[in-house]
Amino acid sequence: MAAFGTVFMPQMAISRFEGSQWSQPEMVASDSITLHPGAHVLHYSSTCFEGLKAFRQPDGSIKLFRMDKNIDRFAQSSALLSLPKIDKAVTTQMILDSVRQYASEVPAPPGSMYIRPTHFGIDPAIGKAAAPSLTSLQYILLSPVGEYFNSDAGGLRLLLDETGMRCAPHNGMIKSGGNYASALRPIMQAREKFKADQVLFCPGGYAQETGAANFLLIDNGEIITKALDESFLHGITRDSILTLARDMGMTISEREISVEELLERASKPGCEAALSGTAAVLAPVGTFIHNDREYQLGDGKEGPLTKKLRQAMNDIQWGLAEDPHNWLFDL
Repeated sequence: MAAFGTVFMPQMAISRFEGSQWSQPEMVASDSITLHPGAHVLHYSSTCFEGLKAFRQPDGSIKLFRMDKNIDRFAQSSALLSLPKIDKAVTTQMILDSVRQYASEVPAPPGSMYIRPTHFGIDPAIGKAAAPSLTSLQYILLSPVGEYFNSDAGGLRLLLDETGMRCAPHNGMIKSGGNYASALRPIMQAREKFKADQVLFCPGGYAQETGAANFLLIDNGEIITKALDESFLHGITRDSILTLARDMGMTISEREISVEELLERASKPGCEAALSGTAAVLAPVGTFIHNDREYQLGDGKEGPLTKKLRQAMNDIQWGLAEDPHNWLFDL
């Protein structure tokens, strides 16, 4: 089976902003982009993207999950990067038209169609390090994917890093490639030295986020996670999981949580931890690594509350349970 996110549909929707308006969207070959070597994005990282999914329902229809939230965040990221303003209605239509064209390629659960809207600056100017790109390009890339996380594989190993951070705090709310790039070297070092799967950045000694996901501590019916601020990405999966947890009567505490408290709670029965994101939904954490010492949570595998929350969200996405919050969009 091909690696997650490496198979693409042969065409994509594309539109350009030049002058004062967006061009009429069109479908083009997915490998047809041509960029000037001086393009703003290649030198000054004026790029953002989104990740959302379309799911095949039991009756064969296709539904998209929380697309409105992804479009809102896409617009926010574009604005925070000083890129041309996207037209939310046009971008939404580009997504719908793209998925409709390849509806027959949407896998059955646990697979899905991963949707990657992307927006970046294309001004051919290498003298604009302190100026935004006035022209840009957006496209919608589709990738049919299978299940991202195997729950039988055991929990993830997280290195707790108190010395660094994922990205510059004022860029935290932007879903930009540069933020992922800045986290890559610490992650690779953690893998080589500690066989860690990810790094949980804890600037100032307080848990924030990993290189690619939000962090949740789940302790005997309570979820503790950092309160929203501009220093980290506001995950749509995070919001969905917290909403479902409230529906189940769980306590939600959005506050600072110190490394000291994390390690103290990890040693007690019933404590779980998980990473939330579009690809894996909710991936269990089995081990914390801190100051060359390992702290195992429970049996090191997926805990019951993590499994219950992930299944509840999957059931809504897959059309196996009621959608009380109207998260699913008809194609």
